[in-house]
Amino acid sequence: MSGSYWLGVDLGGTKILSALFDDDLKLLAKSKQPTSAEGGPAGVVGRIAQGVDAVLKETGIDPAQVRGMGLGIPGQIAIGSTTVKFAPNLDWHDVDVAPLMPSTWGWPVSVENDVRMGTYGEFAFGAAKGARNVFGVFVGTGVGGGLILNGELFTGFNGNAGEVGHLVVHWRRGSSLESIAGRKYMMKRAKDILDDAPKRVRKEWKHVHLEKVRSSELAEFYLKDDPVAVQLVDDGARALGAAIGGVVNLLSPEVVVIGGGVSGALGDTYIERIWEIAQRYTLPGATANVRCVAAALGDDSGIIGCAAYAKSRAAVQGV
Repeated sequence: MSGSYWLGVDLGGTKILSALFDDDLKLLAKSKQPTSAEGGPAGVVGRIAQGVDAVLKETGIDPAQVRGMGLGIPGQIAIGSTTVKFAPNLDWHDVDVAPLMPSTWGWPVSVENDVRMGTYGEFAFGAAKGARNVFGVFVGTGVGGGLILNGELFTGFNGNAGEVGHLVVHWRRGSSLESIAGRKYMMKRAKDILDDAPKRVRKEWKHVHLEKVRSSELAEFYLKDDPVAVQLVDDGARALGAAIGGVVNLLSPEVVVIGGGVSGALGDTYIERIWEIAQRYTLPGATANVRCVAAALGDDSGIIGCAAYAKSRAAVQGV
């Protein structure tokens, strides 16, 4: 095969997705490895290299034909660098991933926050394709966000733009959006609710390990009208709606994309509920012709966004 190729790697807390794309950003091959973060940064980057090797081997592409790679990492990235300032799920502090990469890699690597890359994927090829001002909100273990302003990924002065999960939505308590709407924090609140719940409700959750509840399990409880799940999900939707409404007032996006595991499991009615609440908090006319849509690319939003972002960076830099 001839031509130019692009790599997209989405590093998550439990798994690493690696993919190879052609110059039209058509997916050619995908590989998955465990993150195993307890082995430290060197071990994680080693598994990233395994994933990259796997997709190159599967397609038979000469590494010399790879023009760039995007790497999405769940943490704060120092602007214009390969240094991860803080990645809580990986327990990384000030880790420069470049020296850990194989010396045989001859392509440039663009490192960015994973949710920003998911937003970029939806902007480039997903639910927000064709829009120039996009606000992405991904609701999963926590809550993350990304911004596309005037057709460009916006990171802000210190590189923290889009961190919607850390917006304080209850100023008296100092409660952040993530602490109400993120699944990890929902399950912490579930324990407090269950402690005071009637026996029949506690019985339904008796054999459930709260810290291991997946989004699909939460959705199952919710669809059965379990009062604990209903309270958790509704509180999360209300908090998300309030935060999104505020961002619509502040930045006036044309598309709001909502993705992530919790959102995907709960479906369209959850997104409709969030948007209905968001519009209560917006200025008159602020949501006219604004679309609030579900993310369309699923787990692939990150790898697609990483590859698309690497290609856009190469175009700007003339690589």
